[in-house]
Amino acid sequence: MELQVRGRNVPITDALEVHAEKRMHKIERVLGPFADKAQVEVELAVEHNPSIAKGQIAEVTVRTKGPVIRVREADSDMYAAIDLAAHRVERAAQRLRERHKDHHGPGIQAVAATPAEIAALDRLGKDATDAVESPPPIRIVRSKRFEMPSLTPEDAAVRLELIDHEFFVFRNEASGEVSVIYRRRDGDFGLIEGA
Repeated sequence: MELQVRGRNVPITDALEVHAEKRMHKIERVLGPFADKAQVEVELAVEHNPSIAKGQIAEVTVRTKGPVIRVREADSDMYAAIDLAAHRVERAAQRLRERHKDHHGPGIQAVAATPAEIAALDRLGKDATDAVESPPPIRIVRSKRFEMPSLTPEDAAVRLELIDHEFFVFRNEASGEVSVIYRRRDGDFGLIEGA
């Protein structure tokens, strides 16, 4: 396993680097077959805004020969932020390993919006537009390009959990169409399929 610790707005002391390395090497045994060529990047950052109570940030990205695991944690203490991030990475690595052993996860039901929900969203959009006289220009501040894997919705849900994002875009293995899986507020998953 290859490990890299770097800082953004914070110098990396030997003590911080040793602590991060010690915590991250624990995931090597949890990753199991995925640890062979795993690359772990730990980025430590400090928010210098005094109004942010948890300004010490640890962001961990684990690139394996399979999916990517990404976690971001913040705390008032950098060591605690590293510990929190390491714990979440260990849990995600454990889920990845278990999923690798048993490909028969629980099914995910596609969730469709009801006509009443669509009408409510339309009303919200119209109200918000009417309240603002001159809307600010739309700015695209970041663009990403990535390979779109062909997956089942269940596999896409597992990858969504591993990267800790709100949604995951993939090509549905069954239909070949572009689909999006997202986590709902109630903790379940929603699936948006292309037509």
